[in-house]
Amino acid sequence: MSRTLPTLRRGLVITALALMVVGLLVGAFGGAAATPAAAQDSTTTTAVPAAQLTLDPATGDTTDPAAPEGGFVAVLKVSGLLDPVLVDAVKTAVASSERLGARALILQANSSGVVVPEATYHALLEQIAHSSVPVDVWVGPSGSKLTGPSALLVGVADKVGMAPGTSLGNSGPLPEGIPMDTQRMAPLINDTVSSSQAADLSVTSFEAPTIGDFIIKLPGVETKETTVDGQQRLEPITQVQFSQLSLVSQLFHTVASPAVAYLLLTIGLALLIFELFTAGVGVAGVVGAGAFILSCYGLVVLPTHWWGILAIVLSMLAFAIDVQTGVPRFWTGAGMVLFIVGSLTLYDGVSMSWVTLLVGIVGIGLTFFTAMPAMVRTRFSTPTIGREWMVGEMGRAVTAISPDGTVQVRDALWRAYTNRATPIEELDRVRVVGIEGLVLEVEPEEGAARDYRERGPKDASEDEPSA
Repeated sequence: MSRTLPTLRRGLVITALALMVVGLLVGAFGGAAATPAAAQDSTTTTAVPAAQLTLDPATGDTTDPAAPEGGFVAVLKVSGLLDPVLVDAVKTAVASSERLGARALILQANSSGVVVPEATYHALLEQIAHSSVPVDVWVGPSGSKLTGPSALLVGVADKVGMAPGTSLGNSGPLPEGIPMDTQRMAPLINDTVSSSQAADLSVTSFEAPTIGDFIIKLPGVETKETTVDGQQRLEPITQVQFSQLSLVSQLFHTVASPAVAYLLLTIGLALLIFELFTAGVGVAGVVGAGAFILSCYGLVVLPTHWWGILAIVLSMLAFAIDVQTGVPRFWTGAGMVLFIVGSLTLYDGVSMSWVTLLVGIVGIGLTFFTAMPAMVRTRFSTPTIGREWMVGEMGRAVTAISPDGTVQVRDALWRAYTNRATPIEELDRVRVVGIEGLVLEVEPEEGAARDYRERGPKDASEDEPSA
C-alpha cells in the first residue's frame, strides 16, 4: 500500500467529521429558523377569480383588497409529511383565515405521517379544533392518502371529503384533551378505509370527486348555475383563494422527505470522494457539499437511527481507501455491505420505497466498482502497458509535494511522494526514481536527499567489507 494512504485516511476522516458537524449545525439551525421564516413567507396565494394581492405589514397576511364583503374560502395544499415547515404553514393559514374573516379554510390533504414533536402537532390540532373559521379537509386528488397520525386532522375538521381512489385512516390512539369527532374517528383508529367505505361509515360529509365539488357544497358558499357543453353545473360566486408553500419553504419541505434526504446524502458523499481524487476544487466538490448540507437538514427533521447514518459515512471512508488504488478490493466490498445496512436502517418509523433504495444501492455499486476506479486509472496513469520505462523520466509538480502530491509526466497526471527531507514546490521539475502501484516516487531535479533509514538490499550490501 502506498505511502499516501495514511495521509489520505487522516484527510478523509477530518473532512467527513468537519462536514458532518457543519451539516448538522446548519440542519439544526435551519429547522429552528424554518418556523419564524415560514410565518412571514410560508405560502403564496392565488385567487379564483384572479385579483391583485397585497401584504399586510402588521400581520404578514396576504390580502385581496378587491375581495367581496361576503368573505372568501381559503384552500391550502398540505402534501407530504407534516414537518415543521408544513405544520407552521397550516397554523399561519388558520390564523390568517380568522383575521381576514374567511368563510372556511380547506386543507387539500395528501400526507402519510407526522415528523414534528407530539406536543407541536397536538397544538396544531387544538388550534384547528377551536378555530372560529370552519377548517375542512378534502383528501385528493385521486391516489392521495391521509394516513398515520396525519389522519387526526379529520377528527378536528368541520367537513370532510374524499376523491375517488383515495384512502384515510390508521391514525392510532386519539390524543386526550383535544375535542374531536370520536364517532367519525372510530373506524379510522386502527384501519384504513377507501373513499367509498368512508362514505358508508359516515366519515365523509358528502360526495366530492373534485375540490370544486367540495367547495360548492360547503355551508355559506354562494353558487350560481352555468351551462357548460350543454350541461348544467354550479360554480362558486364566493371568492376562492388557493395557497401553497413559497419556493424557499418548498425547498426545505422537499429536502425533509425521506427519499430526497437519503439520495442527497448518498450523492453528496460520493461527489466529495470524487473531488478528493481530482486536482483542485471543482463543480463536483461544490455540488457535493451543497447536497450533503441539505441532506443534513432533512436528517435532522426526520426520525433517524444514528447507527444507520454512521454506517453510510463509514461505507464512504471504506470506498475511499480502495478508490486510490484504482482496483476494487476488500474495502470496496466492506463499504458496500455497510452502505446497504445503513440504507435499510437509516429511518425510524418512516419508510422509503424499494425504488429509492434500489437507485441508491445500485448507483453506489456502479460508482465504486466501475466508474470511480476507471476515473482514477484514467487520471493518474497512462495507457502504456508497463511503467518501468518511467524510472528516470523527468516531469513537473502540479501541486506541492511534501511529501505527497500530484505530478505530470509525459502529459499524464500521477499521484506521487518524495523524501520528507526534500519537499518539492509546485511547478518544480522532478525525476521519477521508483513506482509503487499507481504512485510514483520522485525527487527534485537537483539537490535530492537520501533517507538512509529506508535502504534496500543494494544499500546494505554496499556497507559490507570487501573480502
